[in-house]
Amino acid sequence: MKIAIFGQYYQNNTHQIVEKVIDFLTKKSDVILIYDPFLKKLLENGFANPCIKTFSNHEDLKDNFDFLISIGGDGTILRAATFVRDSNLPIIGINAGRLGFLATIQEENIAFFLEKIHTKEYNISKRALVNIKATPKNDDITKIDFALNEITVSRKDTTSMITIETYINDEYLNAYWADGLIISTPTGSTGYSLSCGGPVLMPTANCFTITPIAPHTLTARPLVIPDDVEIKLRVTGREEQYLVSMDSRITSVSNETLLSIKKAPFYIHIVEFKEERFLKTIRKKLLWGEDKRN
Repeated sequence: MKIAIFGQYYQNNTHQIVEKVIDFLTKKSDVILIYDPFLKKLLENGFANPCIKTFSNHEDLKDNFDFLISIGGDGTILRAATFVRDSNLPIIGINAGRLGFLATIQEENIAFFLEKIHTKEYNISKRALVNIKATPKNDDITKIDFALNEITVSRKDTTSMITIETYINDEYLNAYWADGLIISTPTGSTGYSLSCGGPVLMPTANCFTITPIAPHTLTARPLVIPDDVEIKLRVTGREEQYLVSMDSRITSVSNETLLSIKKAPFYIHIVEFKEERFLKTIRKKLLWGEDKRN
C-alpha cells in the first residue's frame, strides 16, 4: 500500500505514536510519505527517521495513495480534509490526545486497527461537506471553499450583536440577532453547534442544522433542514466587517456580502471500524448510559 501520514502539532506522545505507525507499516512493506512540516517538527523533537519521503500539498496526494493517516485530534482530521479534497482518499484517525469523534484509534490499539486495514476489515463512512461562495468575491473563501464540520458567521471587534438575514431556497427564514450563526453538517453536529444547543445528528443523516450563537431572542432555536437546499446569509452590524469561519480557517468579510451555502459536490471518506463506531464513541464522549449518582 501507499500511505500518507499527516499531522500538525507535536505533543508528549506524538513521537511514540509515529514510531509505532511507521514500524508497523514498514513491516508490511508499505510505501510511506509524511507531511513535510510535520516531519520537521518530529525531527526537532528527536525523531530518528529522517529518510522518509515527504509530501507538501494536496496535489502531491493525487498520485495513487491508498490511505491518509491523521495523527492528532479531530481538528487535525479537519485540516487533513483540505488536503484530501475530492480525491476520495480515505482518512484513518489516530488520536494523540483526548477521545475524538473522528480520531478514534487510541495509541495502545494502533497495531490492532492497522492490521484490519490490511485485512480489509473496515467500512467507509461518507461525510457530507458544506460549500460556500461569497458575492462580491472573497479570495480567502475561494481558495478553500468547503468545510467538513461547519461554516460560521460571527461578530468581529465588537461586543455588539450582528443581524444575519437568512434565506432557504430564496425564501425568507429569519433575521437572527445574535453573536453569530452556525451552518453545521452531521459530522459537525457534535462540535461547535452542540455547544450552542444544536442537536446531535447521525453522520449519514441527509440534513444540516442552523444553530444561532447566543441569540437575543429566546425563541430563535436550532433548525434541522434538508441538505439539498441553498442557504443565503446577509450580515449587518455596527462594525464594517464580520468573521466567516470554515472549520478552523477564518477570514474577514465586509457587511452586506451575500454568502451562499449548500452541500459540496463530494464527500470526505472516513475509515470506520466496528469496534469504534459512532454510537459507541458518542456514548463514551457524552457519558450516556452511566449512572453518576453514586
